Amino acid sequence: MQLYTGTSGNELLPNVATIGFFDGVHRGHRFLIEQVCKVAAERGLASSVITFPVHPRKVMQPDFRPELLTTCDEKVSLLAGTGIDYCIMLDFTLDLACLSAKQFMAILKQDYRVQVLVIGYDHRFGHNRSEGFEDYVRYGQELGIEVLLAQAYYTDAMTVSSSAIRRLLLQGNVSEAANCLGYQFFLDGTVVNGYRVGRKIGFPTANLRIGDCEKLVPADGVYAVYVFLGGEKHAGMLSIGYRPTLNNGIDRSIEVHIFNFDADIYNQPMRLSFVCRTRPELKFDSIDELIAQLHKDEAEITAILS
Repeated sequence: MQLYTGTSGNELLPNVATIGFFDGVHRGHRFLIEQVCKVAAERGLASSVITFPVHPRKVMQPDFRPELLTTCDEKVSLLAGTGIDYCIMLDFTLDLACLSAKQFMAILKQDYRVQVLVIGYDHRFGHNRSEGFEDYVRYGQELGIEVLLAQAYYTDAMTVSSSAIRRLLLQGNVSEAANCLGYQFFLDGTVVNGYRVGRKIGFPTANLRIGDCEKLVPADGVYAVYVFLGGEKHAGMLSIGYRPTLNNGIDRSIEVHIFNFDADIYNQPMRLSFVCRTRPELKFDSIDELIAQLHKDEAEITAILS
């Protein structure tokens, strides 16, 4: 996949495109992209995804704080695995937001050589949100762009969408979120110093500082996770929360006890890949009760990951 961030794409091949923010690059997005690739192959054209580095709502509402399933870099990496030829990254500006759908389509035709536009079954663009697919078809006929309506992606359980996946993660349901995403939800960041209490009670932890503050963090609780460090994969138990038994105040921590591991990894990059949530965060009456529960957590999570 070629990532394109220029303001004019004359060097791009004529292409079939679709538009969206594609947060998470989940199963529904992948189904749409498969259709784009199929149409491109049938037409003898290149395939492209047109997306944005910043959530459009953040441009319109500067105080809006998105809870992202993927950072921009993570999104690009996931898109690269879909088989798409081009990822066209457009800056979403107030000027762009003010364009009509027809004006935006004219830019896609003139500047990015879009010949066919595949519209997601529920997607609308342009400042006039009352416009819909039939309007886009009419504009396309005037501009020389073929406009096609994508098939919707259905599962037996639920409608797959970025917002639905966010709700699942905020409920701690990371296993169902993984079913919708098509991969395990993950957090990337750097190992930083913590309170160092874990080592004293027999459960040393690595504390993660997330690289992007806008990345969603799942609900507080204890999770079975895989830990990726230096190209190696380890099993671990993760705690997200405020450590109420230890009275750590308002600081929310993301700390993982890596099984059968003892190395200095401070300041190293680390990825946590979520498998399932085993319990909510609890407050215990004593450190001894906390230690006893941690041993139970370790046994349960070891069985899950083995």
